[in-house]
Formats: sequence, structure tokens, C-alpha cells
Amino acid sequence: MESDGNGKNEQVKKTVKSGITFGSALAMVISYTTWHSVGWAIIHGLLSWVYVIYFLLTY
Repeated sequence: MESDGNGKNEQVKKTVKSGITFGSALAMVISYTTWHSVGWAIIHGLLSWVYVIYFLLTY
């Protein structure tokens, strides 16, 4: 049986989208609880996983 891979491709797209959304939310929560600033939380939310990894390495 040969598959065109569309099902697998859709699953990857959904997983990536969820990961980006979760990473942004996590970065914003970490930022706000650390700095108590909405502005920094928005900036760190845009950086997403970059800020989360930075936070884990430095704190």
C-alpha cells in the first residue's frame, strides 16, 4: 500500500503550530513572573522558544 503522505504532513504541521503556540505562552508566563512587565512578556513571547531556552540556561 502506497500513501501520498498527506496525513503525515498535516500531523507535522499541526504539531509545529501547537509547539509554537505553547512556546510563546510559556515564554510570556516565564517573562511576566520574572520581570513583572507586560512589555517584556510580549517581546519574549515573540521570541518564543529562544527565550525559554535562554531562561533555562541562565537561571
